[in-house]
Amino acid sequence: MSTLKTISSALISVFDKEGLEPIVRKLHGHNVTIYSTGGTETFIKELGIPVVPVEDVTSYPSILGGRVKTLHPKVFGGILNRQDNESDVQQMQEYNIPQIDLVIVDLYPFEKTVASGAPEADIIEKIDIGGISLIRAAAKNFKDTVIVASVEDYSLFLETITKNNCATTLEERRLFATKAFHVSSNYDTAIFTYFNTDDTYYKSSVANGQVLRYGENPHQKGFFFGNFDEMFTKLHGKELSYNNLLDVDAAVNLMQEFKDDEPTFAILKHNNACGLATRPTVKEAYLDALAGDPTSAFGGVLISNAAIDKDAAQEINKLFCEVVIAPGFSSEAEEVLKEKKNRILLVQHETALPEKQVRTCLNGLLVQDKDNITDNKEHLQTVTVTSPTDNEVQDLLFASKICKHTKSNTIVFARNKQLCASGTGQTSRVDALRQAVEKAHSFNFDLNGAVMASDAFFPFPDCVELAKQAGITAVIQPGGSIKDELSINYCNENNMAMVFTGTRHFKH
Repeated sequence: MSTLKTISSALISVFDKEGLEPIVRKLHGHNVTIYSTGGTETFIKELGIPVVPVEDVTSYPSILGGRVKTLHPKVFGGILNRQDNESDVQQMQEYNIPQIDLVIVDLYPFEKTVASGAPEADIIEKIDIGGISLIRAAAKNFKDTVIVASVEDYSLFLETITKNNCATTLEERRLFATKAFHVSSNYDTAIFTYFNTDDTYYKSSVANGQVLRYGENPHQKGFFFGNFDEMFTKLHGKELSYNNLLDVDAAVNLMQEFKDDEPTFAILKHNNACGLATRPTVKEAYLDALAGDPTSAFGGVLISNAAIDKDAAQEINKLFCEVVIAPGFSSEAEEVLKEKKNRILLVQHETALPEKQVRTCLNGLLVQDKDNITDNKEHLQTVTVTSPTDNEVQDLLFASKICKHTKSNTIVFARNKQLCASGTGQTSRVDALRQAVEKAHSFNFDLNGAVMASDAFFPFPDCVELAKQAGITAVIQPGGSIKDELSINYCNENNMAMVFTGTRHFKH
């Protein structure tokens, strides 16, 4: 039995009629009987094309304010009947059910209505019942029925029936069914998310994945699922890679901590800040961020919390970097930075970031609330005899923000709102501290008078001992060790200030 089936009848009932006209005209040109309802029926009639109202098939009008139009055995029988099943064929004749070979339907715009801030009554009315049922029925019966469930698929469908003289193959019908089930599952997920208040349930559906060149390494496939264009306008450069996107994500989340501060510039490599500074101008902030680790900055991702001007751009242009992100670029800055054809320039827009973090784990997922606590003055508890000076408090909070976005175990040194060095991703806090000291000295930073931040408590006084030897005068940490007193006592004996925040900022 041939899998090629010619369309002889169609049910069309859509919310969005953009792009529908050429399909309707093509179907009419092949003498396809068209059934329709409401606004779509009127639309087709206005094209001068004959259309059969669904009410004529069901002998029922649209009722309950339009909530019930197509929910009827004569409609769903026409869609769901199996054309190679003798019993189905007999019942179609017995009950005078018309065959429906094609269903074109789209759904009420539920997500757009929620996003618009509409009252709940309007949102509830945008929960489609008939449409979703038609989609599932036609997709289930893809062996005999074609389903076009989204305006995004209109062009593909038109191309298909033009090529096949208004017929479809089984493979084509299966493809459209797959697309339809994606539409229905995505729609149901959006509705569930709107209603759900139980964090032990997790559902996610993201459409239109972007194919990346490869994943973390060339032998791995990579995809990005998300609305990149909502967050950024790309001005220039090559396509972003999997690793670029991870670094961009890390950069954006880090700079959120400084979005209301004076001009702040950060340079990231492998998701960690290797340079960061706050200064009166973007140029100064960039130069002092670069000084934090000019070696690691090579090939890094750069981000500014302020628009980049020509002066800053001329300095940035001296560095090989993958991505530059800012809320804006002056026309002169853009011209300078575009001199490197592969350098990616992104204008960042104000966009809400997800409140949940999700990652694969074993044979499932780990989901957690985002770490939305930013340490501030009100959180600080001075636990030593010596209190930090006002300048030290500013540096402690500055260092804490960086520490929060650096891989554990981590130690961060800062002075005068400049990242001096950090120890990242070490298996012990002492190793992280030693790494930070070595890096600071290798780039000629004098740590005398600098401050130290730790992402977790000190179980022993060895870290503050090493910090003192390096010249650190003030320390910020969450506290909470049963041996906190050991570190506190050492600080008291050595005229160091220590503050507790009460909040741990592990980042694994």
